[in-house]
Amino acid sequence: MADETQKTLLLTGASRGIGHATVKKFADEGWRVISCSRQPFSSECPWPRGEEDHIQVDLSDPKQTITAIEQIKSRLGGGVLNALVNNAGISPKGPQGERLNTLDTDLGTWGKVFHVNFFASVVLARGLRDELAAGKGAVVNVTSIAGARVHPFAGAAYATSKAALAALTREMAHDFGPLGVRVNAIAPGEVETSILSEGTDKIVAALPLRRLGQPREVAETIYFLCSENSSYISGTEIEVNGAQHV
Repeated sequence: MADETQKTLLLTGASRGIGHATVKKFADEGWRVISCSRQPFSSECPWPRGEEDHIQVDLSDPKQTITAIEQIKSRLGGGVLNALVNNAGISPKGPQGERLNTLDTDLGTWGKVFHVNFFASVVLARGLRDELAAGKGAVVNVTSIAGARVHPFAGAAYATSKAALAALTREMAHDFGPLGVRVNAIAPGEVETSILSEGTDKIVAALPLRRLGQPREVAETIYFLCSENSSYISGTEIEVNGAQHV
């Protein structure tokens, strides 16, 4: 168990990109981080108590997600949860890496995407409501610019799951507010990670800021929404995309 003065974050999708940068940011600020990922803990994740506080779970499996809640409670040891960041997300591609649209995405894929990108967020928050309430915590749902427009690379299931997550954020802010828990979302645009799609450079050339976002910049926004500096902000979605949405 961490000491009683140390704040605790639970973050899904921690192994790379935005998730990796977010864990590093919170760890640098002195937070304990409990991470969740489909992958086992990696030595490339050099933060304190990393392997000890890592839970391997496939959020596309509802049974595994529910089981993970009990594991998380055990790791908390009766302590509070100060922040939950629902960052895990998947966007399956076709056999040649092509975008899957509404005509060619099979039902199983729709279900898997929605379980990871949408249902897991509310299942985890609801399952940990008492711990979040005790910590007067904050929930941050990571949506996407693809939730508001057709994107050349993001699939239809991914895009609609992120649009649904934005609506869920408003509903959760309304429902969790009386518990003292704030719920917000961030909508990243084109961020420089290892999984950028070919052709992203053409999108970047048209962005008002003319550059990719950095995972660190997204992590800083997430940290702000989990800190006291945003203590009266709830139910909003912050665009983190270099004005791509305008």
